[in-house]
Amino acid sequence: MNTAEKPTMKRRTFLLGALGLGAGALATARILSAGTTDQGRKGIEKIYKTDAEWKQQLTPSQYRVLREEGTERPFTSPLDKEYGKGVYVCAGCGLELFLSDTKYDSGTGWPSFFAPIEGHLETKTDFKIIYPRTEYHCARCDGHQGHVFKDGPPPTGKRWCNNGVALRFIPQQSNS
Repeated sequence: MNTAEKPTMKRRTFLLGALGLGAGALATARILSAGTTDQGRKGIEKIYKTDAEWKQQLTPSQYRVLREEGTERPFTSPLDKEYGKGVYVCAGCGLELFLSDTKYDSGTGWPSFFAPIEGHLETKTDFKIIYPRTEYHCARCDGHQGHVFKDGPPPTGKRWCNNGVALRFIPQQSNS
């Protein structure tokens, strides 16, 4: 190794070490926050649970989608064809995410909505299939819900494509 290469190697070692420390700090913060809550955006109280607590609460398919950011097979959720009046809530924590009057049949095989309840979802960029997509999660429990696309109907032009196992439908009570 010549002397011109030594500074590069030191910088590389430093950067790799810094990345390792950063990842360790994030993991430690996550562990320390398990089982606690705090105020998130829009006054929504955050929920943190351990993996063991989530596994006890959720079905295996719900855990795979909500906690491991999996995707259910299309056309497998009964919620895809649910068109009653009511509200769709996170299957992990019960936070209201979508009103039934924003649901439409996208033909994709997943429950789809043109707008969420404001402030109840958080987004991030997902590169899992190389191509960047906008992924969204429940603002309370960080449970993965699905992806949002720019091919929806008016008035928003967006399609919030949701995994059915990540939702529960609560029918509107009739006033009889």
